[in-house]
Amino acid sequence: MSFALLLVGLFFGASPEAAPLGLGGRAGAVACSSADPNPPGYYAIDLVTTRRVPGSGRATGVADVTFKASPFGVSLSPTGEYVYTLSIAIDDLAPARSSAYVVWVTTPDLQRVEKIGVLDDTHRIRGDVAWNKFLVVISLEEQPEAVERWSGPIVLRGMSRSGMMHTMAGHGPFSAEPCATYGYP
Repeated sequence: MSFALLLVGLFFGASPEAAPLGLGGRAGAVACSSADPNPPGYYAIDLVTTRRVPGSGRATGVADVTFKASPFGVSLSPTGEYVYTLSIAIDDLAPARSSAYVVWVTTPDLQRVEKIGVLDDTHRIRGDVAWNKFLVVISLEEQPEAVERWSGPIVLRGMSRSGMMHTMAGHGPFSAEPCATYGYP
């Protein structure tokens, strides 16, 4: 660590033994890389069951969101967007018999959809996404290799933290249907 970085770190309250600065070199920032075994819970996406598929009524899941590993602190896509790594884990989900659970990410308007992949036997998967606001969708597909967009029933879904921020236009002070109605706190 250079002397200048040591001084900046000490000024912002870091100890001299602290690791190199993460997150783009901001002093005092907490590095959150995909190698982090305990990512901050704030960035986790709760996956909510739709209860429309037999064996999914008690399913719970989480998608831990971390910055993709990079020697520069964060990874950027060619278009300049942050690249995040999603580590998805589902519990209490019945095994798929003649089909598979496929994980997708999509923009909130559903215009762009990308397949992350098929959940493994322990209902885990890891993949990358380069959007600021996105949804995670897990569907049950009969032919997971052949589909480019989900066509089977949606089993679980979740929304990124930045996707939860929205305008209150259309939500009056006495709104009858808050976001919690759709499974989001």
